[in-house]
Amino acid sequence: MQFRTGTADDVARLWALRTRCVRETCSSHYPPDVIAPWSASPPPAQYARLLAQGGCVVAEDSQGGLLGFGVFDAEGNEVDALFVDPDRGGQGIGQALMQRLLALADPARDVVLSASLNAVPFYQRQGFIAGNEEAYPHPSGVALASVRMHRKL
Repeated sequence: MQFRTGTADDVARLWALRTRCVRETCSSHYPPDVIAPWSASPPPAQYARLLAQGGCVVAEDSQGGLLGFGVFDAEGNEVDALFVDPDRGGQGIGQALMQRLLALADPARDVVLSASLNAVPFYQRQGFIAGNEEAYPHPSGVALASVRMHRKL
């Protein structure tokens, strides 16, 4: 497994993996009427900006195959996204990505994130503490149930 900084040229490839993850892994915790618009939504404009700022870590296999990626928003000291190929879960890819995202964080502030319900146990294993459940207003128009989480470095 190798890691590199994602670029704006990666947006389509990363978004395709994100869409697959929403359809395959989030469906265990969300109904079809939420999954459909969520997975069909286009990448937000901020993704190209975050990638251009160096806030994306991409994990690839030795042939350049995409294993997963994470996006960190330094302004909010926030893990914006972390997705691992559903066929490669449980192999330490997510944990390795999280370590690299946390290295981008400001140690003087808590690192925060908004976790999908299916991802809460993973983030807890990474040292995040669950806060309140919230309804994240997704750009697709659905209110996604999520859990606000935080941790110190």
